[in-house]
Amino acid sequence: MFDVGQMPAKGATGVILPKNRDARFVTIRRGGTLTDSDHRLLALWAASCAEHVLNLFESIQPQDPRVRQAIELARAWARGEITMTQARTAAGHANAAARNLSGAPRHAAHAAGQAAAVAHVAAHELGAAAYAIKAARAAAPKAEADSAGRAECQWQRDQLPKAIRELVLDDQRLRNDICWSAFDC
Repeated sequence: MFDVGQMPAKGATGVILPKNRDARFVTIRRGGTLTDSDHRLLALWAASCAEHVLNLFESIQPQDPRVRQAIELARAWARGEITMTQARTAAGHANAAARNLSGAPRHAAHAAGQAAAVAHVAAHELGAAAYAIKAARAAAPKAEADSAGRAECQWQRDQLPKAIRELVLDDQRLRNDICWSAFDC
């Protein structure tokens, strides 16, 4: 079986998936332990993380709808309104919107791409959060970047639904090193 963790997320600027897939992020029907309801909660939380920094993209690219649409389609997938393939396609479009950008707008677009990709691979939830933290850090004055990142990380943790809180916090602990130490908050 193909190990998704051996490849970087398509269009992303860094590897955010572990080399070995964590069964807690694989749905029950695919041999893991993740329930559909928790998968949907992960997608909704990831969409919230991405939406929290969306303005950093839209302030630079106000006419480009791809990043906002990726967040909307992540939520639509969680509600059962679209297919996984449609959400995954939106992820690719958000990543494409980031292509010619740098700094906070680029990271914000990747956060949205990761959020939409949760429909395909649940472990992308942490990519959405990590890219949002990177966006917050990049948008802050240099002397305030670390505190901006910690504040974003804490905001994200405050948004975690109880049902997935321990799962996500443990995932942050396990993948912090491959997620740019974004979760040191």
